[in-house]
Amino acid sequence: MAHPVDIHVGKRVRHRRWLIGMTQQQLAEKVGIKFQQIQKYETGANRVSASRLWDISDALGVNVSFFFEGLHEEDKIAADKARVPADLMGDKEALDLVRSYYAIPENQRRRLFELARVLSDVA
Repeated sequence: MAHPVDIHVGKRVRHRRWLIGMTQQQLAEKVGIKFQQIQKYETGANRVSASRLWDISDALGVNVSFFFEGLHEEDKIAADKARVPADLMGDKEALDLVRSYYAIPENQRRRLFELARVLSDVA
């Protein structure tokens, strides 16, 4: 069974990769490994060594500490589980929605946000 830290780090790798629009293949090429290994890292099936995490952080343009952010907050998030899916940022559809949202001009984005807020209060 995967260690919770390995799962968290993997989710953060996937999260950052999706936010910058990079494929597993592209990340693997930058790091010098096969994309299947990236898949294993992202699911927590394989642990990421310190040197490999350093290479991944460089390829994704973040500090190594990025992958550990929020690790202790997961307990707090679990308490709010009924409202938000556990792996929201690991969900392709959710990340596509976030990317699309930020592509909308700011004034329209604010109006869309308010509409979503009103609709979620009704539901």
